[in-house]
Amino acid sequence: METAPVPLPSGRFTIGKTFDFEAGHRLASLPPEHKCSRQHGHTYEVEVVLSAASLQAPGFVTDFGDLSPFKRYLDSELDHHNLHEVFDFEPTSELLAQHLAAWFIANMPSGIGRQLVAVRVRETRRSWARFEVARS
Repeated sequence: METAPVPLPSGRFTIGKTFDFEAGHRLASLPPEHKCSRQHGHTYEVEVVLSAASLQAPGFVTDFGDLSPFKRYLDSELDHHNLHEVFDFEPTSELLAQHLAAWFIANMPSGIGRQLVAVRVRETRRSWARFEVARS
């Protein structure tokens, strides 16, 4: 059976890749009776979302392997660390997502950073925050 060619719609291509790391934190600005003011940990899941109007050969937004510098950053700087000791901000999921977006844009090679649409940080199965990059 042969499929007849169909016109391709215009639009954008979007991909996502998920990474994980283990870390502890506490939110010191919360009242002492709030459970998140005490030291605790998460298996963090970080998803980066990238988008492009056209594809690079052989048909990629970007090669998933080219995202390895981001994974190296997560592993070397965040994995098995206390995030409140790493950052000078309260390590909420929201602020962590914003920080990771900034790092990605500033440090990823070959213009990959310009393709970033959003970063989602998940602390648990049910709780996550997403930072969406504003483009002018």
